[in-house]
Amino acid sequence: MSKNRSRRSSPRRRQNRGRHGWALFRLWALYALGIFTLLFALWVLYLNGVVREKFEGKKWSVPARVYARPLELYQGAPLTADLFEKELLALGYRPVERVSGPGQYARRMAGGTRHYDIYSRGFLFWDQREPARRFTMTLSGGRITNLSNSDGRDLALMRMEPEEIGGIFPAHGEDRLLVRLEDLPPLLGETLLVVEDSDFLHHFGVSPSSILRAAWANLKAGRVVQGGSTLTQQLVKNFYLTREQSLQRKLQEAIMAVLLEVHYSKSEILETYINEVYLGQSGARGVHGFALGAQHYFRQPLNELNTEQVALLVAIVKGASFYNPWRHPERVRERRDLVLRVMAREGLIDQAELQRAQRAPLGIVPNTQYSLQSYPAFIELVNRQLQRDYREEDLRSEGLRIFTSLSPMIQRRLERVVSERVHQLEQRRGTENLQVGAVVTSVGAGEVLALVGDRNGRFNGFNRALDARRPIGSLVKPFVYLTALEREKEYHPATLISDEPVVVEARNGNRWEPRNADLKNHGEVPLYQALVHSYNQATARLGMNLGLGAVYDTLRAAGFEGDIPGVPAILLGSVEMTPYEVAGIYHTLAAEGVYTPLRAIREVLTAEGQPLKRYRLTMEQRFSTEASFQMQYLMQLVLREGTGRSVYQQLPEGLAMAGKTGTSNDYRDSWFAGFSGQHLAVVWMGRDDNRQTSLTGSSGALHVWADLMAELPTQGLPLEPPGDVSFDWLDSRTGKLSAERCEGAVWLPLRAGQGPTDSERCRIDRSSSPSWWDRLWN
Repeated sequence: MSKNRSRRSSPRRRQNRGRHGWALFRLWALYALGIFTLLFALWVLYLNGVVREKFEGKKWSVPARVYARPLELYQGAPLTADLFEKELLALGYRPVERVSGPGQYARRMAGGTRHYDIYSRGFLFWDQREPARRFTMTLSGGRITNLSNSDGRDLALMRMEPEEIGGIFPAHGEDRLLVRLEDLPPLLGETLLVVEDSDFLHHFGVSPSSILRAAWANLKAGRVVQGGSTLTQQLVKNFYLTREQSLQRKLQEAIMAVLLEVHYSKSEILETYINEVYLGQSGARGVHGFALGAQHYFRQPLNELNTEQVALLVAIVKGASFYNPWRHPERVRERRDLVLRVMAREGLIDQAELQRAQRAPLGIVPNTQYSLQSYPAFIELVNRQLQRDYREEDLRSEGLRIFTSLSPMIQRRLERVVSERVHQLEQRRGTENLQVGAVVTSVGAGEVLALVGDRNGRFNGFNRALDARRPIGSLVKPFVYLTALEREKEYHPATLISDEPVVVEARNGNRWEPRNADLKNHGEVPLYQALVHSYNQATARLGMNLGLGAVYDTLRAAGFEGDIPGVPAILLGSVEMTPYEVAGIYHTLAAEGVYTPLRAIREVLTAEGQPLKRYRLTMEQRFSTEASFQMQYLMQLVLREGTGRSVYQQLPEGLAMAGKTGTSNDYRDSWFAGFSGQHLAVVWMGRDDNRQTSLTGSSGALHVWADLMAELPTQGLPLEPPGDVSFDWLDSRTGKLSAERCEGAVWLPLRAGQGPTDSERCRIDRSSSPSWWDRLWN
């Protein structure tokens, strides 16, 4: 009995054991709590470091912004009302009855004269800051006849702000225009706060009252109709975190929001939010921040937005995809009108403004124009030229401001004529899948004014203007004849050359036997006629006499740096070039023998407007001005009398132009290159699969060129010959001296001592009318 008692625990011992176990549990619990607290503190410290490092460092990678050349207005400048108003539309200017602020214009008609009252926005150019200013302009007869300040004083020059045409974007695809808080329109900031976070100025990153209010609203609705996140929490989610929906992520968001509020002021947090908020998508690029959102949806800067535009931007904050105004206009209108009612309820607008704004349309740009990269083929050229001087990472992240030579006016015309003419040719010829590459440059400066790499000018894909290498056909012939004209003692425009058949045997036994397009032999012909009528046999014979090496040297001197096959066929265009390369060598012809590398960039500035690099004009006289003038004149004859004569069905007869057609074997490639005294344009037309098109240079590419040139306000080639060049009448059959009104007489430019000494007997052509040269000269 006593042993059994001794084995049992006493009540006091059991009580002590229970107390000991509870104490041990509490000790372990405190230990676990301490460990948890320590880990939580370390996590908070880590999050604190993350918050401060990014917020105080470089917040964003800002893409390089690319601008077109500004529209320069001055008295006497060629400009039509239609073209000018299209430029204003592209810049986001709004027509009004009375001008009251930047970005507006008013117009009135008086007879055949149109008067404009314009308020420019101002712009930081590479050389100076142009202030926003009000000015007046008068257009009459296709020219600016008056340009003056609002006080009536004459303006020598007025530069409109350049159109932003694209950018070079970070790999993650985010794009934004940074704006300071003080530059944010007050109505936008106030509306954002009353709609998204009415307690923003009072909470510390997390608002319990907003969470409870949202929970109650969602409970009553039976679904999620309202969020409880503050603007600070939204910023944390967008700026630091992913969109993952989990309790851990929400907790992390709340902690980081509080840490943001601890370290930074409300103004700093709000400024970051307005630059970070996601507002839509433009292709592969995300549109972030209200400044870029205003450009994306309205093509206007923030400070020009009206009430309903402000409301629409704030409405989109709730969900840029769900409230995409191009896809869901009615849904967006409902949300916008809700924002407007909140604005009225909070006293930001009155009832009259509320009713007016609710009646207003969404006012967004057409969905065909909302891409922020307007001219992808040209932007690709800019990018390639920039990569010679800058690291790609800097181009994608440092916010460089790049000013280019692109003329939006010419670019839009080129895109339109390409699209229309390709469609027309496919319908008439029964062909399909025609493609186009085209380049337009200024003559002299060598600036690229327009460029398309596809029949759809806005297609961002294979760039045929830069990358489609095709045989250039007869486009090479002017360089063969220029080689001859540089030998002034041997050749002049009327020198007789042979157009008899040519046979060249290669070492491998292959024979090269070029034939003329008309399959005829023309015997002895003057040099100018061989070019004007594009005789293959005469050109081949001339080139062989000159030597292939001499023709190679001419192509090199003109600016071509690519491969040139070492075969006689290059004399007729077997050499392959891109339209851009053709434009380079033809510019040397257009610029009177002066070589100038083509360029698309004028200046590069930092994000703050400090100059980094100016792409200056470089020039080198590669050919004599005399031979170059003779070459230009012969190419004028190509358009007056030869393979390009159809252009004057569209162009004024008094406009002196020069050019050359080109067709490759089996009609695979249709080319035309030509120029005025002001503009050069090169057009290639063909198929990507290199199949036949049934188009020659004159039946295909020439029409696109003529369509464009017929619409450009351009100047003709100079008529006065340089140096020791003078004109004389020569007989077109024998090359001997002749006289005006004689049968077969032709007016040709000759250098001193070049002309023949023998005269052809003159037979008066009594039926002849004044020549085109007489009409042009007079």
